[in-house]
Amino acid sequence: MSFDIRELYQEMILDHNKNPRNFRVIDPCTHHAEGYNPLCGDQIEVYVNIEDGVITDVSFQGDGCAISTASSSMMTDAIKGKTVEEADALFNLFHSAVMLDGEDSDELGKLRVLTGVREYPARVKCATLAWHAMHSAIHEKDEVAKTE
Repeated sequence: MSFDIRELYQEMILDHNKNPRNFRVIDPCTHHAEGYNPLCGDQIEVYVNIEDGVITDVSFQGDGCAISTASSSMMTDAIKGKTVEEADALFNLFHSAVMLDGEDSDELGKLRVLTGVREYPARVKCATLAWHAMHSAIHEKDEVAKTE
């Protein structure tokens, strides 16, 4: 990762951790899921409203590390207004991009900065936790999303 990208990565993580976007409970919501990372103890809940196949609102709450919180915040910004199918595609693209052998993609937009977690393999699960919870929520899976 180049110096500029590394610096941007750190700035974005700090900003979204200190000032998380959409950090609230949507009550009532149409879809909900919990996420848990047993390795570090991160816990998150994702709340989603879906109308006619479009994610009209999304939020999260929970306790997690800076990367988990920042990724959750950025995810909510990224999927709001998208169709369920578009959110699924972004989930797959993001998940692939942050994995060790993942490929970077311009389609990720601002989320691209989170691919920096590839340099810290133990932190990949922190970055993907909210994404797994969101995926469980929109597909109404009755299980806690885990990153193990």
